[in-house]
Amino acid sequence: MSLKDALQWRYAAKRMNGTTVSPEKVSAILHAAQLAPTSMGLQPFTIFVIETPALREKIRPIAYNQPQITEASHLLVFAAWTDLTERQVDEYMSDIMETRGVSAESLAAFRKSIMGFVQKNSIAEKKEWAARQAYIAFGFAMAEAALLHVDTTPMEGFDQQAMDELLDLKNKGLTSITLLPLGYRDEKNDILVNVKKVRRSAEKLFVFL
Repeated sequence: MSLKDALQWRYAAKRMNGTTVSPEKVSAILHAAQLAPTSMGLQPFTIFVIETPALREKIRPIAYNQPQITEASHLLVFAAWTDLTERQVDEYMSDIMETRGVSAESLAAFRKSIMGFVQKNSIAEKKEWAARQAYIAFGFAMAEAALLHVDTTPMEGFDQQAMDELLDLKNKGLTSITLLPLGYRDEKNDILVNVKKVRRSAEKLFVFL
């Protein structure tokens, strides 16, 4: 299946049937998110994989009682860094050195560039930047899920403060951004399962200059 065909197949499932997504498919979806491009390669977010039914029961009212939270096989919570610090930059430099076998000296200019970003932007600006990076990975996860015929439902409709408290995100330097249930559509109870996809026409959406 091509990516185009997979995206035509996917939709935001409103009901799921409780069938378990295989570990291999979950791993592939997470790997796609891991490989997603991000600004400066920093990946300023953490993805929580909620498998425990009891925890998803607690999350459901936080997500305004959307049934996919508990009907899904897994729930991904994308949480962005609330700040970018020198410590995090140095951890990234260490990862590069270890992975590529290069010296700290060879990364000096790159580190200086990132630190310039750290120093010139406010905490609020860095938090917003991190959220945008998390959304890139979020999109890659949905695309990979579609290629695997795993249904997803992108969710911004939840109480962010309550979610952060439940998962103790503030103490981890994180804040919840968006949710992604993984599962399989309930073809008997989902009113959107057979409706046509609605998108703006190419003439309206694209501007060639």
